Amino acid sequence: MSGKANFKYDLTEGPILDKLLFVALPIIGTQLLMMSYNFVDMFLLGRVGSDAVASAGLAGMYVWMSEGFLIVGKMGAEIGVSQSLGRREVDAARKFSLNSILLALLIGIFFGASAAAFSEQLIGFFRVKEANVASDARAYLVIVALAVPAVFVSAAVSGTFTGSGNSRVPFVINASGLAMNVALDMIFIFRLGMGVKGAAIATAISQVAACGILLAALALKKGLPFDHFVFLEKPDRGAIVQILKWSVPLAVVSVLFTFFTMFINRLAAGFGAGVIAVYRVGTHIESLTWLTGEGIATSVAAFVGQNYGAMKWNRIREGVRIALVSWCLWGAVVMALLMVAGRALFTFFLPDPALADMGATYLRILAMCEVFGCLEAISFGSMRGLGRPIPQFVASIGCNALRIPISYALAHLVGVNGIWIGISVTASMRGFFGYIWFRREMKNLN
Repeated sequence: MSGKANFKYDLTEGPILDKLLFVALPIIGTQLLMMSYNFVDMFLLGRVGSDAVASAGLAGMYVWMSEGFLIVGKMGAEIGVSQSLGRREVDAARKFSLNSILLALLIGIFFGASAAAFSEQLIGFFRVKEANVASDARAYLVIVALAVPAVFVSAAVSGTFTGSGNSRVPFVINASGLAMNVALDMIFIFRLGMGVKGAAIATAISQVAACGILLAALALKKGLPFDHFVFLEKPDRGAIVQILKWSVPLAVVSVLFTFFTMFINRLAAGFGAGVIAVYRVGTHIESLTWLTGEGIATSVAAFVGQNYGAMKWNRIREGVRIALVSWCLWGAVVMALLMVAGRALFTFFLPDPALADMGATYLRILAMCEVFGCLEAISFGSMRGLGRPIPQFVASIGCNALRIPISYALAHLVGVNGIWIGISVTASMRGFFGYIWFRREMKNLN
């Protein structure tokens, strides 16, 4: 029995640009909303003090690390669903979705419990000088760790919708969760005076709520993308093995990237809590490309995956070409914005003039790698859709590993700016080598 799916979201037919935008815009919208929430979160915590921003930033490193483990369920659903629906094998698509959700739940429980149990040792890794910063960071980590299983399951369910070409449902639901998060932030941080702990509680509540709504949508909404979905089925060993083959290399890349970044944070912590706050704020401002880039990469992966399943090679090449041109233009716009308006952006979040000056320098240095980041997003997103994670695995790990010695050496030569230069140089290398490998994969596509 083949089952039925709603092929309103079929990406193998019709105008390529229209199809790419149909999937991409809701995903990018979700990423922009997430970025907007991060800005609001930093703005509110910045009014509590730069130490509060630093505390959330330190704990956020482990939240970021969790995304590496989250990839298992997310990528398993995206690739499995998109390729299966491209072949019109709906039952196979449903199988990949269910087993991705089960894996996400199990891994999420393990990661969340571990982070909560070892919070003191995890935050202690950074050797923060300020005791209050370390204490608040531990509290933040414990609270958000409780919601990690829900976050992992949400990612797998969102991957199912996106892989089917229906990115609008997760957009609406995630947007509602983010709006709830902002509203709860206002209550817990200020009205109840809970500061950093209040921000963590608001985040955890909204993440659990969004997960519940996503699961309900998958089970109850006919044709979005399945006519029916049953959660209580026996795990399929073959599907799980295939999911792990697709996702584990990408998960390792993400975890190691965060691990390397933690060493950079540890290096930055030696310059004081203010530098950590600058790094956190600067990273989120710069996410105008890398966070939205992940959104466009996800949409390209869904497009490539469905057309790969349908064996439409020329359509894949044309779709990727359109995505590359449009997204690199966006990267150039962001680069100009960071170069010209960096200090004004920083002053909005961190009113301290000294920190704003440091932040402006950070953004000018990181602006140089923005276009390379766009090349990276499209290149690796395309290869994810093909089910070929090894190029991203090799290129990313190699370039990310170089970040530590380069940043350490430059920090000792020119101070804190050496850290930012090391980040920009290695990010550019990653985008360049990723694109070269991607071009090779496209030539061999048939």
